Amino acid sequence: MKNNNLIRFVNSLVFLPVMTMSFSLSGINNIGTSQNVLAQKINIETNGTLAINKALALEVEAKKAKAEAIDAYFAERNMPLKGVGMKMVEEAEKNNLDWRLLPAIAVRESTGGKNECKRVPNNAFGWGSCKIGFESNEQAIETVAKNLGGNNPNTAHHYDDKETKEILQAYNPPSIVLRYAEQVMAIMDVIGEPEMTVTPLLTYNIST
Repeated sequence: MKNNNLIRFVNSLVFLPVMTMSFSLSGINNIGTSQNVLAQKINIETNGTLAINKALALEVEAKKAKAEAIDAYFAERNMPLKGVGMKMVEEAEKNNLDWRLLPAIAVRESTGGKNECKRVPNNAFGWGSCKIGFESNEQAIETVAKNLGGNNPNTAHHYDDKETKEILQAYNPPSIVLRYAEQVMAIMDVIGEPEMTVTPLLTYNIST
């Protein structure tokens, strides 16, 4: 009887540590799994942020490339409007216009500012039949872009929801200047391609 009690006592000493160790290992495994899930989540969020940053970097570089193309066109021909390329690009984007449209109109109307309206200041676009002046070239760009984009309620019926050629035909109808739209669009093609291809300055190694 004493031997049996002794055996039970020894068994209990062996059994309890085994259970305790098993529980502890299970807890460690759970912690490891949680850490892996957390690491994966952080990795996904980080990769998503990097992808967004890369897209934004490409957008900025494309905008700069367009502005540089406009300014280079003006500079090569010694045109006074050199330096407003970025403003033209920004206003074109804001009003959903082809980025080459404003500089091409300025070239067609005034040779890039060389022969701008004489009776009023800062009007290189011939806007308002040269009866409307502006405080600056930047203000002229804003006004013309807003109107051509159909965002001025007073002139929207002329330009809203129209393609580039239609906008130009409304701006200067063929009955007034034959092939005006084609002339401006030819200048646009010289300035650059509709979509600028750029190589991003920043590169990211995005793993899955």
